[in-house]
Amino acid sequence: MIRKLQMKKHLNLLISLFIAAILSGCIFNKRSSNVSQGTGLEINSVRGGFQYKTNYKGQEAGPGLLFIPGGTFVKGRVQDDVMRDWNNAPVRVQVRSFFMDETEVTNLMYIEYLDWLERVYKKAGGNFRNVYLAAIPDTMVWRSPLGFNEDMVNNYLRHPAFRDYPVVGVTWQQATNYAKWRTERVNERLLEREGYIERGVSLQIDSISPGSEFNTQTYLQAPGKVYGGAFEDKAGQNAQPRSREVDSSALNFVKRKDGLLLPEYRLPTEAEWEYAALGLSELREYNSYRGKKKYPWSGASTRSNERKSEGDQLANFKQGKGDYSGISGWSSDNADITAPVRAFPPNDFGLYGMAGNVAEWVADVYRPIVNNDISDMSYYRGNLYAKPAIGPDGKTVIIDEVELDTMPNNKLYIKALPGEIKFTEIDATDAQLRPNFDKAYNSDFMDGDNQSNPTDKNMYKFAVDKKGSVVANKGDVKSLISDQTRVVKGGSWKDRSYWLDPAQRRYLPEFMAADFIGFRCAMSYLGENKVKKRPRD
Repeated sequence: MIRKLQMKKHLNLLISLFIAAILSGCIFNKRSSNVSQGTGLEINSVRGGFQYKTNYKGQEAGPGLLFIPGGTFVKGRVQDDVMRDWNNAPVRVQVRSFFMDETEVTNLMYIEYLDWLERVYKKAGGNFRNVYLAAIPDTMVWRSPLGFNEDMVNNYLRHPAFRDYPVVGVTWQQATNYAKWRTERVNERLLEREGYIERGVSLQIDSISPGSEFNTQTYLQAPGKVYGGAFEDKAGQNAQPRSREVDSSALNFVKRKDGLLLPEYRLPTEAEWEYAALGLSELREYNSYRGKKKYPWSGASTRSNERKSEGDQLANFKQGKGDYSGISGWSSDNADITAPVRAFPPNDFGLYGMAGNVAEWVADVYRPIVNNDISDMSYYRGNLYAKPAIGPDGKTVIIDEVELDTMPNNKLYIKALPGEIKFTEIDATDAQLRPNFDKAYNSDFMDGDNQSNPTDKNMYKFAVDKKGSVVANKGDVKSLISDQTRVVKGGSWKDRSYWLDPAQRRYLPEFMAADFIGFRCAMSYLGENKVKKRPRD
């Protein structure tokens, strides 16, 4: 009996030693999320020390967004070139993972933006009223001298019959400002959800005055000035000091290292849009593609070959002269103009309307030739490197007035709103002896700029008179293309099937609009090249 007890004691001792050895190995031989790999010091200790979000679960998808896993593809490679301009020669590029709107921005989504601007800025009067006016789409794009479309001019944007149709008549500038506004509303909502802002603050629109609204960059870089300096009145439970040793006036703010706030909504780059439209994953065999897709769906036909929908059109486009929908009845695509954004099947990524319905603005500055000189990683033309402006007091400068500009066609452009951080272009000291860039604005990089072509540095420049007409001025006009000309991707309800090829590209000045151009937003994905599934709110 005694011997059995001794054996049991020895066995317990061996088990204890074994467990201790395992724990010791975890601490010293394996990385622990709560112990620094560099110093061995404890992270996130209640006793103090270094604090960091070590349990980060990955970036969540913002409202309306789908995850697009990154990869390589051949950009360009147009199969048919009836325009004979070959402006998108084939080149293999890599696209990083990103998020993209499931559909084009709808009239309902855009009206929500207009409603917010009307209640915050229009009611304030004066120059603030112009902020609202500058955001209104041009509904007169529907007019035709020999066509009856006045019902569209009056009703398309706001009537509930068209609430799920893509918004049109928006300029590139208006689309960009909508994306900025959407960023602020989504991040404000996230802070409410996590208790850093009181619940319901984001819905109290009528209590907001110009300059007192939420701004993500201001919150991150000058938190004391967010909400016009009145953050204490809106601070939630998690923003309150948690220690008696902390000054009662100190508040807890979310920082970038917390990973809560999302990157900005923005227009997709041309490479991102084309990659997302192709949806090449359905043609993948191991690590290679089994062919080149002409459309966002497989096959060379615009009609479905599925048993349940055989013969149905897969996109909304112009089928021939005077034929926008087909013959009434079974053959019709039920869309003589635009169609609801989910009227046709999605592509392999789950994106709707990547061919037909409306063409879409993308972020890039247009150039007539895209070839092997482009960057093969996340290609984009139009980089403007900027930094927060610092005042004489050493603090970040906050804009206190509306900044508007008038375009050549007399349209107003919202450049900045009160409460935003003032950004300034980087200067020579920021780029000094850097091997990767040497100036702030890079639209002309390797394309007519002084560095690459000193004999013709103004290649892409045109002059505009007071009436908005392009005029020659002592030989300065080099092209109708300028740094304010943006790329338009995809076919539309007014286009023949030729334009449905995602490789096709067109252009339009950023201050102009059309009845066949809309847009959708994208968002960068921060982290590894695959998304961790997490529940939606």
